Amino acid sequence: MSHDIINRRAFAISSLAAGFALSVQPIAASSITTDAAGLETGEVKIPVSDGEVPAYWAKPAKGANLGTILVVQEIFGVHEWIKDVCRRFAKAGYFAVAPALYARQGDPSTYTDIQKLVTEIVSKVDDNTVMSDLNATAKWAAANGGDVKRLAVTGFCWGGRITWLYTAHNPAVKAGAAWYGHMVRKEGNTQPKHPVEVAAEIKGRVLGLYGELDKGILVNQIDAMRAALKAAGDMKSEIVVYPGADHGFLADYRPTYNEAAAKDAWTRCLAWFKAHGV
Repeated sequence: MSHDIINRRAFAISSLAAGFALSVQPIAASSITTDAAGLETGEVKIPVSDGEVPAYWAKPAKGANLGTILVVQEIFGVHEWIKDVCRRFAKAGYFAVAPALYARQGDPSTYTDIQKLVTEIVSKVDDNTVMSDLNATAKWAAANGGDVKRLAVTGFCWGGRITWLYTAHNPAVKAGAAWYGHMVRKEGNTQPKHPVEVAAEIKGRVLGLYGELDKGILVNQIDAMRAALKAAGDMKSEIVVYPGADHGFLADYRPTYNEAAAKDAWTRCLAWFKAHGV
């Protein structure tokens, strides 16, 4: 009885919300919807060390041993846009899966105030638990048609930072694509490690995709990460900065969407995965 109570408290959400997060309303007219024709998609509960986390997955209806992409949510959680990104990767021939990495802390889709979301949920998420959940997600994918020998990770905003960290954490990751994720420690952040501190473990596997106009990730962050990679002997990882693009430039449902940068970056991302054997 007591174990069940603890488990319910630890996992604040057991299923994914429909639609977009309330904190990103209204939805821009540029929002793209990727259909599920030729795909299999769904929601699943993935066993993790202390329970189950809900996740969205998409893969081609035909084929086995598919290259697997772990899709790491934005700060807003696994909402409609993240699900759409999974379908886009599935259209490109991949098995994509996005676990709800805030499942223990709460439902980000219900928040209308971003600062409150950060304070009440995001700040309480532990990096080590995230790494463990992503390991469990890769294991689940391998048992359901994915090929862990062709494993990639990609993430956006909050998930961009996690992409750098998970690539360093898991040597089985062939390639990572980090979309506008922080690379150095922000004031007040108490997490034990940041991307600039794990550059030696990345080993030429990450493509960083950033916007020139991003007010939260300035040129000095990018320069620091490039210097850390170079000092670690990593001459293959790459950081691309798009002129005129802001934070969230791939997110077509947001006003910061930049079509030209988004199209080029998406093409680069797919090419990067292919070049690294995913």
